[in-house]
Amino acid sequence: MTDVFGSGGIRERVLAGWVAAPVRFREDANAEEDLALGGYLDRVVVELAQNAADAAARAGVPGRVRFSFRDGTLVVANTGTPLSAEGVESLATLRASAKRDDAESAVGRFGVGFSAVLAVTDEPVILSRTGGVRFSRADTAASVTEAGRQSPGLETELRRRDGQVPVLRLPFTADGEPPEGYDTAVILPLRDEAAAELVRRLLDEADDALLLALPGLDRIEIEVDGSVRALTDAESRWYVQRAAGILDENDRERLLADRPTEERSRPFWSVLWALPRDADTQPPRTVHAPTPTDEPLSLPALLLATFPLDPSRRHVAQGPLTDRLVQEAASAYAELLRTRAEDGADVLPLVPTGLAAGALDRALRELILTELPNTPLLPAVEDGTLLKPRDAVVVEGSDDAFNTVLAPIVGGLVRSARQDRTALDALAVRRLELADLVDQLGTVAEAESPEWWRGVYAALSAMVMDPLLREALGTLPVPLADGRLVRGVRGLLLPGHELPPGVLATFGEYGVRVVHPDAVHPSLERLGALSMSPRALLDDSAVRTAVEHSGEADDPDAIAEAVLAVVAADPSHADGLWWLSDLVLRDADGELVPANALVIPGSDAESVLDEEEVAPIDRAIVDRFGIPALEAVGVLRSLGTVSASDVALDELPEAMADLDGIQDWAYDVAPDGSRFGATVGEVAAVRDLDWIVDDAWPRVLEILGSSPELRRALVEPVRVVGPDDRPHGAPSYTAWWIRERVLLPDGEPLAGRADPEADPVLANFLDRAPEWSARLDPAVRTAVGLVKEVGDLDSEGVGLLLERLADPERVVEESAILRLWSQLGSLTAYPAQTPERVRVLGAGGATRVVAAGDAVVADAPMWLQREDLGGFVVASGVVADGLSDLLDVPMAQEVAAGKIDGEGTAADVPEIVRELVPEVPDVWWEHEELTVDGAEVSWWVDEEGEPHAATFNGLAKALAWSAGRWDQRHAILAILNDPARASELRIDATFDHPATPPD
Repeated sequence: MTDVFGSGGIRERVLAGWVAAPVRFREDANAEEDLALGGYLDRVVVELAQNAADAAARAGVPGRVRFSFRDGTLVVANTGTPLSAEGVESLATLRASAKRDDAESAVGRFGVGFSAVLAVTDEPVILSRTGGVRFSRADTAASVTEAGRQSPGLETELRRRDGQVPVLRLPFTADGEPPEGYDTAVILPLRDEAAAELVRRLLDEADDALLLALPGLDRIEIEVDGSVRALTDAESRWYVQRAAGILDENDRERLLADRPTEERSRPFWSVLWALPRDADTQPPRTVHAPTPTDEPLSLPALLLATFPLDPSRRHVAQGPLTDRLVQEAASAYAELLRTRAEDGADVLPLVPTGLAAGALDRALRELILTELPNTPLLPAVEDGTLLKPRDAVVVEGSDDAFNTVLAPIVGGLVRSARQDRTALDALAVRRLELADLVDQLGTVAEAESPEWWRGVYAALSAMVMDPLLREALGTLPVPLADGRLVRGVRGLLLPGHELPPGVLATFGEYGVRVVHPDAVHPSLERLGALSMSPRALLDDSAVRTAVEHSGEADDPDAIAEAVLAVVAADPSHADGLWWLSDLVLRDADGELVPANALVIPGSDAESVLDEEEVAPIDRAIVDRFGIPALEAVGVLRSLGTVSASDVALDELPEAMADLDGIQDWAYDVAPDGSRFGATVGEVAAVRDLDWIVDDAWPRVLEILGSSPELRRALVEPVRVVGPDDRPHGAPSYTAWWIRERVLLPDGEPLAGRADPEADPVLANFLDRAPEWSARLDPAVRTAVGLVKEVGDLDSEGVGLLLERLADPERVVEESAILRLWSQLGSLTAYPAQTPERVRVLGAGGATRVVAAGDAVVADAPMWLQREDLGGFVVASGVVADGLSDLLDVPMAQEVAAGKIDGEGTAADVPEIVRELVPEVPDVWWEHEELTVDGAEVSWWVDEEGEPHAATFNGLAKALAWSAGRWDQRHAILAILNDPARASELRIDATFDHPATPPD
């Protein structure tokens, strides 16, 4: 085996150096270990491809390299300059390089990249056409062991390292030839499965970036377990921008002073940016220098540059050389974007935005953003010329169609999509607010034709769909049919074909604004213009002005005819336009009268309204326009209504201002009489109630009940919401007015009288309603204040009832008063003053009247034994509390302690009683004589709920009350008096709570 590379001499020199100075052995071992386990841990594929590219460049031939991985061995074959003695010496000398003479074309710069193979193998072999060389961890260890016999220090170092030696310092001769068609082959028997997995991953990750980083390679073939793929012609898949140069003497001294000697001998620099042509291809997110580093890159492009690296070979070294290359990279990136923009590409997605990924990335972005504003990148809307961002302008919110319209007016205008906003801001492109530009259009384009303006509106078709942009377009100029150009679309009328001829002419002098027919476009309707429908015309403020001043017009009949012609086409168009009732029309005598003071001849309205307040309308007008149209503008055939929504009681709407007593109603229904902050959601009111003649009310109430609209305005309460957001019900305005203002022939109000169907007991204490009221709808009777039950009484009615109950001349039976008490105690309406006298229970089923101070409310039956307390008002539970408040009479327990005098004798409650009524206590207290607060009683239940009794009858009541089963007192008494009835009563008790019958 011929040693063509002098590898034996290299081994002798290295071993001699280690023997002479064992520390050099330790240094070499540490250095190789740092490289293999540090910066070159996962770079074996990149470094071997880089060596292949350098070999091809030195030979001046197209570079080809083939990676073949099978059966646990990686073979890397390449074309180019074969292995030489200098190359072998470089491989065995970690800090030396054989590429110095080829500095500009070579990518490798330190002669240490081959150490990357040690991450996967201990036995690398290099075969070339000129010979072969191998390295071996085992053979190196044997050689070092042999040399250690001559140097105890070397032996000690080897022992300290547990036999671990630097592999690449001792080359050995190897036999073999590279594959056919290749000049050199590197053979790597992989150490273990972990090494195999690493190689598989690295080969799988090899892509176009490797070809772009190594321009000396034309083709890279990768074979893994028989599957082959090739990388070639990378620039057909990437847009590439290159920049390169040579540092002059001054730059060398300034930029390379802190770099290693071998770098100082290489004054060449280069930068390459690459953008994928396929949008689905994602460029690496790390800087390549020119092979991959760990420096993150946020820009959407591949960056390959000759950045200096730190000793780990993973990061770019800081310093003046890096700063210079960052500047060159920024300039090249700007040139790349300019080139792409010239090709018609949208480069805004390539503008740096957002946060930087690291220090180097931040420096690149900052310098790129100083270059781009001065680089022609943005096509002008008008002619496509590329503009520098600093000379460009965008209109906020404008789309492509509107930009096309604006381009001749706004110099330097470029398009601005919403997603490009951040990029345009980064480029410092000037922005114009859409609202400001729209406001200026009226001046800039004042002389343009209506057809031109139609084109503007057509261009806005998409923009008007956006609510925010519609706001900005609020002052858009619009040409009118009368030749004026006005600012603002909202409220303008778009001409149509639904209106009778001559109507617009009638209202023209009042300022009806109609868009010029040649400028009409659907965008205007989106911006607030109104289609010229009858309703749109009536809604116009100019028409309202004409109507409200029709009595002063030169030709009021023309205004009346125009309004009625519009309304007659569809009377529903007048809904809610209450002010139309101000339109003056001719009455039967030819006088001008507002519509709301006119009635249809022969109508219900004419029959019930005061002829001093209303007049019949001219029959010719009725015949021409029809009753529905006249009713729509306020002429009365029956009674009319007005309505409003979201009514603030402290600021009533104008539509309700003429209602008689409306302010008083608002005060009465407002919470606590304060209108401030109180609102009503919906208010409907019958108008002109004060014009109804006195003897017409029977007919009026029938009318109110027969019309759904009028009936709702009468019978439906309003929902009042106070400042505290708490709602409560209140009578409608119509019901309130009738209750307050309508008097019968006897001079007394209709309200408060007994309903024809009232409770007879209650009716005895109220005035009778007129006979005709029986024909009215029950809901109408209730709404106007007729009283059917106690709950229908208002505070004045309650006061009247209490007053009549306290009349000693009236005979009131016990059953009647008990019934009334049960209802009065539940009232929430209290009279203004409490009664001075009240009716209480009397003797023998009668009642009597006493001073309020001589009465008490008994809410438990035992109190009725205490005649010493005064007259009794009887009720239970909350009804008793309500009566106490209503009558201002104390509860019995408030005037007496109810304390039992003395102690009784405990006795067991009979078993049969407890079986019949399980709730009774086990013990009761027997008294020879039972007194409470000094008053004799037959039974009592004390505060602890214990029953006391002096008689059988009293015991039955005491047990029933203490058990909460007052309804069982008679049964308890029966069984106490006659225990033999136990079976009968037990059986009867079975039916006290009958089962629910089956469905």
